[in-house]
Amino acid sequence: MTAPRLLKRDLFGTVTLHGCAGQCSDDVRSDHVVPTDVFIRRDTRAARWWLRSLARALARREARALTRLATIPGVPRLHAFDGHRLDREWLPGEPMQVGRPRDRAYYRSALLLIRRLHARRVVHNDLAKEPNWLVTSAGPALVDFQLAWTVRRRGRLFRALAHDDLRHMLKHKRTYLPATLTTRERRILATRSWPARIWMTTGKRVYLLITRRVLHWSDREGAGDRQL
Repeated sequence: MTAPRLLKRDLFGTVTLHGCAGQCSDDVRSDHVVPTDVFIRRDTRAARWWLRSLARALARREARALTRLATIPGVPRLHAFDGHRLDREWLPGEPMQVGRPRDRAYYRSALLLIRRLHARRVVHNDLAKEPNWLVTSAGPALVDFQLAWTVRRRGRLFRALAHDDLRHMLKHKRTYLPATLTTRERRILATRSWPARIWMTTGKRVYLLITRRVLHWSDREGAGDRQL
């Protein structure tokens, strides 16, 4: 049996790649067929005892979102979730900060992908992080749905968070392809939603205090990993 490859270890557990046997490639130009037994496992049993309940809650959010988003291209399929371990599809590709997409088609497809998420009543809530975007041979893909919000009805809060999903994608377009931003896109970039404004003035300070001073990690942690 092939030993799993550790992709990430932190206070919330481990993320490992299984079934690779050396034939997995992160090269987005590769045209090989990905074996069906290759998958990513998020294991909350390895989380610190005082964060284990939170780690399981985040895994449940991811499982709920992936279940709702099944069949959407660019979203990994959920294989299994037992309350502690979450297994999902491995997608060959490079994280955005490595692939550095400079093709207009990538961002057109990214917009379509976000719209498909929102049509299924899911907001990702963590699209500001480049490692959560993959550059694949088929276009953009999204990973790490731990903060995703899955709802029955799209209310005012959902629409505000959906706006931020879009705004965060456009921030990446501004980084890698700024000359192609439209007037409407620049207007969206300049307009924070009301939850974002509240977060910037209150919650973010607490978040930075806990994550950087207590947990000792930053927003770009994992930027060198392929998939989380």
